[in-house]
Amino acid sequence: MEEIFEAIKIASKEIKEVILLGDTAKSENENSTGDTQLKLDIASDIIIEKVFKRIPSIKEIVSEEQESIVSLNEDGEYLIAYDPLDGSSLVDVNLSVGSIYGIYKDNFSAKNIVASVYVVFGPRVEMVIAYENKVQLFRLSNDEFKYVKDIKLNDAGNLNATGSTQMNWTQTHKTLVNEMFKDGYYLRYSGGMVPDLHQILLKGGGLFSYPGTADKPKGKLRQLFEVFPFAFTYKCAGGDAIDGSKSIFEVETTHIHDTTPCFFGSLSEINRVLKVYSNNG
Repeated sequence: MEEIFEAIKIASKEIKEVILLGDTAKSENENSTGDTQLKLDIASDIIIEKVFKRIPSIKEIVSEEQESIVSLNEDGEYLIAYDPLDGSSLVDVNLSVGSIYGIYKDNFSAKNIVASVYVVFGPRVEMVIAYENKVQLFRLSNDEFKYVKDIKLNDAGNLNATGSTQMNWTQTHKTLVNEMFKDGYYLRYSGGMVPDLHQILLKGGGLFSYPGTADKPKGKLRQLFEVFPFAFTYKCAGGDAIDGSKSIFEVETTHIHDTTPCFFGSLSEINRVLKVYSNNG
């Protein structure tokens, strides 16, 4: 596992340079979910695949930017699903973006995720590794990722980051959000999944949600590349993740690009979601 973490560090340093110097224009390509790929997405994807191809313990990889699974080493132990540069459209307005990695065994499913990593590219480059029930923060300094601290969520927080288009929210989700703001929660939403979830983790708690909506009842965020890795991170940090009614780790995957509604947070906020959604579902 350590060689995978080291490979991600190497890739992250290269992606940092691509972000600083790269082309923020759109390409002529679309990814598997119909989103127009930015040239930064493609460049980041190439960097990560190149680095992972050197690691014998990796059996298969699949990128959010590609159509299918790529086989690397038949005798490898781990499968990796990754989003090379989540929120890449925010680069041209100089907001934070990130990379997300889910590390699995046997097959790509929530119950088989064994580690997760995400990297935030902002004013500082930070990496968070969740493994063996610990969540650790590292920061890039003088070309080296240095350990900063372990991360643990409080039982409750005061931040509320909720995505998707408000005009398509269900009445249940409107009720949830309105009640949280009435109780004094602060709105914190940049449009980037990685920095918003990172902020909640480092500030000690709160809720990030991307619900099912009228136009997208199964949500927008991809299970393997985004939802399961962050669910694993939050669980290891003492929080939890649900789809509105059940644990994210009970969500079934039928296709590598499946999506799901998702809620990540400290335990108090997750219990609030369950209560509101069960009473208004």
